[in-house]
Amino acid sequence: MASLQVDILNPKAGKLLKDLADLNLISIREIKSNDSFLKIIKRIRTKAKNNPPSLDEISKEVELVRAKRYAKAKR
Repeated sequence: MASLQVDILNPKAGKLLKDLADLNLISIREIKSNDSFLKIIKRIRTKAKNNPPSLDEISKEVELVRAKRYAKAKR
């Protein structure tokens, strides 16, 4: 089963989706806006937008994580 997020731009499209759900061809589930995970993601994106990390900072972080994983796997 594939999951997709669809932004409905025209109310007719919403009606079509509801008709498909009535025929048990799809299921429709609304995303809750108070989801704590989504709140965290939005906060991180806002911070990154104001102060984006440099390529060097990203590379250093990736290398640090790789070194830690390699050390754990070597044990």
